[in-house]
Amino acid sequence: MAASAEQARALFGVGVRAVLEAWPALQIAVENSFGGVHSREKALWLGGVVEDYFLQNADLEQEEVEDFLSDIMSTEFDTLIEDGSLPQVSQQLQTMFRYCQRGEETLLRQFITQLGQKQMEVRATATTTATEVQAIDQTKDAVSDKEGRIDGGAEEMEDPGILCHPDLFDPDSLPTRSSGQFPGAGFSFLLN
Repeated sequence: MAASAEQARALFGVGVRAVLEAWPALQIAVENSFGGVHSREKALWLGGVVEDYFLQNADLEQEEVEDFLSDIMSTEFDTLIEDGSLPQVSQQLQTMFRYCQRGEETLLRQFITQLGQKQMEVRATATTTATEVQAIDQTKDAVSDKEGRIDGGAEEMEDPGILCHPDLFDPDSLPTRSSGQFPGAGFSFLLN
């Protein structure tokens, strides 16, 4: 049984949001606030914009959808999508739009249900990735602090000059003045 055009459009809007919520690149950008403090609001806005884009342009090619999404992700989320997900997301949107145009509500609902299952997986991945990013940042900060303390000590010294290295000091192997090998004192030195 075919759904009315109005019902199909409403269902298409739900589907668009499901596709975007299941898109790891967008979810990671939102979780890490790549779009600024209003990243979540931008993600919601994106759903409406994509829905309108399809409704106003009935015969879109996959590349057009990819370019549209890429431009928005770059502009609004300061994110370049290089993970190969744009073709998949574009294809999912186009498939749902075809179902919508044909009034195939059952297929559209099945598609949305499958995306809902994927969305749960994506949320777990996005949360894990956000946690990993924070852990990496904390590790970098800790390393920087240690380097700062180590370097800070060296920077405070005016000119350390010549340092005696105890591992190189072996009195038996030192050249002597009488052997003519080394006409100097009996110490090993390293220059900084």
